[in-house]
Amino acid sequence: QVQLVESGGGMVQAGGSLRLSCAASGRTIKTYVMGWFRQAPGKEREFVAVIRWGGDSTFYADSVKGRFTISRDNAKNTVYLQMNSLKPEDTGVYYCASGIPGRTWLQYYRGQGADFGSWGQGTPVTVSS
Repeated sequence: QVQLVESGGGMVQAGGSLRLSCAASGRTIKTYVMGWFRQAPGKEREFVAVIRWGGDSTFYADSVKGRFTISRDNAKNTVYLQMNSLKPEDTGVYYCASGIPGRTWLQYYRGQGADFGSWGQGTPVTVSS
């Protein structure tokens, strides 16, 4: 089981940027697909982005495409989410998650939380208008 701890959240004005980090421990993440999800107040958790094992392929929710970039440094056992051009609707708690082994890469395009086995505690992001 991999343990995940997110950091980097905070308050920012619309148009600003934040970089979230997800530090993993317990196991190396190089064999895991890694993803980011978020949950806005009063709403269900939603998929944000996912990155393949070697970082050679990524997939994003339409709502963040072109503004957010997911990346990973397997040597540091860390995943990142660079968020630019932030909007008030990006407000929420952001969660890092590790994929369940055995899934194919295409399955992760579903953006379903059920495809991820370990979750961090989340880091809050607030974007003011």
